[in-house]
Amino acid sequence: MKTAIVIGVGPNRGLGAQLCTRFATEGLKVIVAGRTKAAIEAVANTVASAGGQAVPFVADATNEADIVALFDLAGAELDLAVYNAGNNTPGRVAEMDADYFERSWRVACFGGFLFGREAVRRMLPKKTGTILFTGASASLRGRAGYGAFNSAKAGLRALAQAMAKEYAVDGIHVGHIVVDGAIAGDKIFQRFPDAAGREDSLVSIEGIVDAFAFLHKQPPRAWSFEVDVRTSKEKW
Repeated sequence: MKTAIVIGVGPNRGLGAQLCTRFATEGLKVIVAGRTKAAIEAVANTVASAGGQAVPFVADATNEADIVALFDLAGAELDLAVYNAGNNTPGRVAEMDADYFERSWRVACFGGFLFGREAVRRMLPKKTGTILFTGASASLRGRAGYGAFNSAKAGLRALAQAMAKEYAVDGIHVGHIVVDGAIAGDKIFQRFPDAAGREDSLVSIEGIVDAFAFLHKQPPRAWSFEVDVRTSKEKW
């Protein structure tokens, strides 16, 4: 059975969880990966209760051994790998600790390297597969007060683009989805309860998931590297 890996899975109304649900409904066995055991088990159970196949796997995106083990679990049936790890890390450069900057880079960029490398290694023998990375507004432009996050996400995008050019000839489709705005999910509603009253200014999770599914389904003679998703109200 074709298998998908999604890493960076948190609450059920989060992008990672909704990606798992979508790809399970499309017939893929989904490996639900993240750092919090309770969260990924809840998502796997939700997928299973809807008739899909899901396996929870606790993994730190920045730990090489964890990522190797994650892809070993997927085995030769790996068809899709989604890197969704990384949280916003605001802060002014002059006031920023070196460790804080490095942690931002390790999660958003270094983890993407480990994940992408292992995905490619598993996909090369069969010369097929899709690797998708979650990007942000910060992937495309620097912004005051977000130097750590901007540089990490821009680095991830450059890595993804290099991989797309490097492995297309081997039948591996690498894509990057820019989420230009706050996502209408549990994280934003828990942090800002009043956001529920202005959902039209938040990016729809379902719409973002559609973008991932669109890239995954593209035929080899019509591949896109990047799709950007935002609300109609977003200034860009």
